[in-house]
Amino acid sequence: MRDILDRVAAGELSPAAAEAEIRGYATGEAGRFDAAREDRTGIPEGIIADGKTDAEVAALAVAAVETTGRALVTRAGDSTATDVREALAAERPDATVEHDPRAGTVVAHAPGFDLPDVDATVGVVTAGTSDAVPAGEAAVVAREMGATVDRVDDVGVAGIHRLFDTLEELRATDVLVVAAGREGALPTVVAGLVDAPVIGLPVSTGYGHGGDGKAALLGMLQSCTPLTVVNVDAGFVAGSQAGLIARSVGGH
Repeated sequence: MRDILDRVAAGELSPAAAEAEIRGYATGEAGRFDAAREDRTGIPEGIIADGKTDAEVAALAVAAVETTGRALVTRAGDSTATDVREALAAERPDATVEHDPRAGTVVAHAPGFDLPDVDATVGVVTAGTSDAVPAGEAAVVAREMGATVDRVDDVGVAGIHRLFDTLEELRATDVLVVAAGREGALPTVVAGLVDAPVIGLPVSTGYGHGGDGKAALLGMLQSCTPLTVVNVDAGFVAGSQAGLIARSVGGH
């Protein structure tokens, strides 16, 4: 405790970082950032932008970089990304910031931040271009957990020959996240062709009865080939699960 107080007095540690070391979280007007989540679970804390103002997301991102060396924002639009960049430029100008507008993610790293070293590959597969948003979110999370990410896109069952052309690549991965909307058939097919764990990611695309991901979710839950399934559009969860499997395989 004395060492923490001395570092705060010397300007080497911010009050937020000190609170994070003592309590495991940092408290601000935008909420409490769980700075100990990655140490506790192996999964980095994510800041979901949905339901928050841009200013709240930006404040939490600053707290994240101050306390863990990294911020991971999901469901972020352009205005949110801009506010995060501006807040970090003011408070942590030494941080790097990357915005993936398609995946809706913003990732910031403090200087010297190192990703975990995981010797495993996560394959992220999409049935079609419409599945790229949650699949991209999953890819970013798995990458931030230290895995190598291999993307294979637009190989849905409507043109299944496209999938067959990528089988060698898919079979070289250690775990697969397979995103599909409509009837959600692709994860079932892939799981019957590879010897790696498959995580089905249903996507909210489709028409009429069973649309918005319902048919995809139910189809994956009823899969006759073994796979696990996350909720509709739950890219963060799929990427986290894939990252944990990769950590186990890669010996982290």
